[in-house]
Amino acid sequence: MSDRLRSSPAWTGAAIAAGLLGVAVALAGRLDLPLILAGLGAICLGGWLGGRGPVQAPPRPAATTQRHAVAEALLAHVPDPVILVDRRTLVVEANPAARALLPALHQARPLSFALRDPEVLDGVEAVLSSGLPRRVALSTRVPLERTFEVQIGALPMPDGSGVSALLFLRDLTSARRLEAMRVDFVANASHELRTPLATLIGFIETLQGPAREDVPARERFLEIMRVQALRMTRLIDDLLSLSRIELREHVAPTGVVDLGALARQMVDAQGPPAEARGATIGFTDGHGPYRVAGDADELVRVIENLIENAVKYGGGRISVGLSREEDPRLGRRIVLSVADDGPGIAPEHIPRLTERFYRIDVASSRARGGTGLGLAIVKHSLNRHRGRLTIESTLGQGTVARVSLPEYGAAHAGPAAAGQAGPP
Repeated sequence: MSDRLRSSPAWTGAAIAAGLLGVAVALAGRLDLPLILAGLGAICLGGWLGGRGPVQAPPRPAATTQRHAVAEALLAHVPDPVILVDRRTLVVEANPAARALLPALHQARPLSFALRDPEVLDGVEAVLSSGLPRRVALSTRVPLERTFEVQIGALPMPDGSGVSALLFLRDLTSARRLEAMRVDFVANASHELRTPLATLIGFIETLQGPAREDVPARERFLEIMRVQALRMTRLIDDLLSLSRIELREHVAPTGVVDLGALARQMVDAQGPPAEARGATIGFTDGHGPYRVAGDADELVRVIENLIENAVKYGGGRISVGLSREEDPRLGRRIVLSVADDGPGIAPEHIPRLTERFYRIDVASSRARGGTGLGLAIVKHSLNRHRGRLTIESTLGQGTVARVSLPEYGAAHAGPAAAGQAGPP
């Protein structure tokens, strides 16, 4: 008799009926053998016929189905790539982030078809054989250079067919870039301070020794020391300004200022130094006032840095102008432009001009008193003011720097209006 028939509910009912018949006969006090045999035969026939029917599988619990649906939804919304492979390293499941990172990733195909990194593949094999978790590094260069930490863990297969491996790829690209920027910043700042300090120490030792009684040399050396000390002062001031701006970069300013009045103030202040360098500054004020939400001190620093850059590196005729523009996405904007007719900037340098300590010509910039932080301060200040900076230049024809800020009181296009001043 098969297990299916032996465990059939029909046989269970037949056994109960046989027991009840035996009890009834015992209570009647007489034993009718033909009746008993006929009853038992009918019971056995009914149990056998009932056992021949198809056995219905127990319904799958609704809670299990719901848990699987929730797990799939969570996997789909995990922002980092997640891949599940079986003991043969065939892909069982992958979330959308993994498919976006590895377009050649397909179910039921080997992981090596899409991911060819030897360290990752060896790590998967090690986890499948030992069951112990591992961490390996993964670097990709196409289409972009990215760095991942791959965490590989062992999981039992849902059908009990063995062990599978789960790969979780954590993107470390931003953290590595931030770390590299921090290291570069410290190295650059140290280098910028070391040069004037070495100059000061050298001249102090000279004045204490061979030039002790040389009055003309002493006066010349003291002037050089004064210039180097001022250079260190400017560098420290710029570093402190940049730190303060970055500290408050996420807090939008609440004051209201007239950008036209600030621009005129800075044009008047920068006029005499510009004339001393052989440059002239012209100011074109349209139909003001040009009211923007902003911090007056920071916006003054933005305008000052743009005009100083135009005077130092452009020269000739400097034009400062204000206008309004209607951006279909960002709403009405106030645009400040600073243009020069200098030698211009090569296209390959323009995207990097707002990096800290980036200079096109290091020696020329230092000779003109530049710290390499002016445009970095402009960029972070405009980030706080929800502004934008663009720089356009043509070799031999000059450079134009434009600052765009949302006009105070004008309609904005919602969150899209919060534009960031990235590299030009």
